[in-house]
Amino acid sequence: MVFIVLIGAILFIILATVRLKMHPVLSLTIAAVGAGLMLGMTPSDILKTMGEGLGKTLSGIALVIAFGSIIGIYLEKTGATQILAQTILKIVGNKKSPMAINLAGFIVSIPVFCDSGFIILSRLNKALSKKSGFPVLVFAIALATGLYAAHVFVPPTPGPLAAAAILEADLGLVMLLGLLVALPVSLTGYFWARFSGKSLKQSMDGEENISEETHLDEDSTMQPIQAFLPLLVPIFLIALKSIVNHPNHPFGEGSVFWVLDFMGNPIIALLIGVVFAFALARRVSLKEKQGWVPEALKQAGAIVLITGAGGAFGAILRTIDIAESFDLNVSSGWLGLLIIFLIAATLKTAQGSSTVAIITTSAIIAPLLTNMGLVSEMDKALSVLAVGAGAMTVSHINDSYFWVVSQFSNMEVKEALKGFTLATLIQGLVGLTALMVLYLAVS
Repeated sequence: MVFIVLIGAILFIILATVRLKMHPVLSLTIAAVGAGLMLGMTPSDILKTMGEGLGKTLSGIALVIAFGSIIGIYLEKTGATQILAQTILKIVGNKKSPMAINLAGFIVSIPVFCDSGFIILSRLNKALSKKSGFPVLVFAIALATGLYAAHVFVPPTPGPLAAAAILEADLGLVMLLGLLVALPVSLTGYFWARFSGKSLKQSMDGEENISEETHLDEDSTMQPIQAFLPLLVPIFLIALKSIVNHPNHPFGEGSVFWVLDFMGNPIIALLIGVVFAFALARRVSLKEKQGWVPEALKQAGAIVLITGAGGAFGAILRTIDIAESFDLNVSSGWLGLLIIFLIAATLKTAQGSSTVAIITTSAIIAPLLTNMGLVSEMDKALSVLAVGAGAMTVSHINDSYFWVVSQFSNMEVKEALKGFTLATLIQGLVGLTALMVLYLAVS
């Protein structure tokens, strides 16, 4: 019965999202209520459990998502994203400019949704193509895959942030390991772009969808360090918190410990990042920027609600012993990570949204981690990354990001499937391999 309920809930989420075009907040909530009723819970118990699950999941990440969105929109509106891209281009050089746009996408996607990041940075592709001699689609695939890598692996991007909350993983550790895994995954996209991009062809139709050429502005008054600080400061503070809380207490247990522990709390760290983001717009008129924060919070609101609904769904699943019902007893943690990857990949491929796949998979596997042999803080962090690797495998026609990449690059669907979809398959497998190597190295 438990198996039927779980599979039924997953199928409902997929069908409601894909066929009925139902918003994930509604599909996850209905799935949670339906599963609770099928499992014999009383209506009052269902509502209480869902409320507790929602509150517990959002208590530590709602403001983090909001602050991350504010940082992202300030980077976008002030042109800081292009400063980041230009800075990396200068370091890497024209000969490796596809790598520069790949790494720029990787960095920008930490606070900016990958869809928005692609729309912003794709305007550089034509200028870089003319300057370097590489085909435009090499840059398009390199940018799309760089953005996608950070999107599924590195908090405070909402997906991995939600997974860390649901699986109760240490956020600083997830961030550090996420960067280690995401970087080779991102570069895999670059190498694939170099390999496949030259053989891809742009459509001659739909010229209105092509991003306008943007000349690289060398005269911006914004210094590169200003553009990087809103991103790097929160990451540094959150990572530092994990270090100071190490059992060996390298910074002692006095005032330094308490200050760094406080400033490294994700809410405080992202709030400090917001202050640095505000500094980017000091030359912008108040009238022009007064709508930026409300716009950011509107974007964040949908992600917060999806995450909360996922937490409510997970709370219902936690009321039953799924592991005992399935008689699941995985002796080795690496096999558990593989199972997690396959669940996330199935959900991603079936319904399209990486964020929904991440949140749903996290809710399903949270009660199973102990039986999978994934019990330590390192194991939980790697489980978050296994979910992320699966949730990028693969992006195709049911994924909104697929259409953003194809339409803003003027690619036919067939070409986008060959160039971008295959890239996400390879990236997901590379991500799985990288986290398996990490697991074997620390086990």
